[in-house]
Amino acid sequence: MSTIDVNQLLSKMQAMASTVQETSATRAPDAAESTGFSDLLKQSVEKVNENSMNAGKMSEAFVRQDPDVNLAEVMVALQKASVSFQAMTEVRNKLVKAYQEIMNMNV
Repeated sequence: MSTIDVNQLLSKMQAMASTVQETSATRAPDAAESTGFSDLLKQSVEKVNENSMNAGKMSEAFVRQDPDVNLAEVMVALQKASVSFQAMTEVRNKLVKAYQEIMNMNV
């Protein structure tokens, strides 16, 4: 059974963070405006679904005793899926609240 190397995980996270910073620094100022809110929301829902599907597949593989999948990776994937789903739920709640406030405004 393999274990997760903390130093390797930390270096991967740092590399990902630097990639994101480089990408955001080179992005044109109008690039954020060209993506509509509905597209952004759709991408977010798809990402949450992808996380959930990935966690499900990993847990099934662990149950089948796949030697390439260890418990730590399964737990991380499940927590990632759970946190992303909770975040999406909070976004939905805020959108519904904003919609209700707009509908209750006197015009």
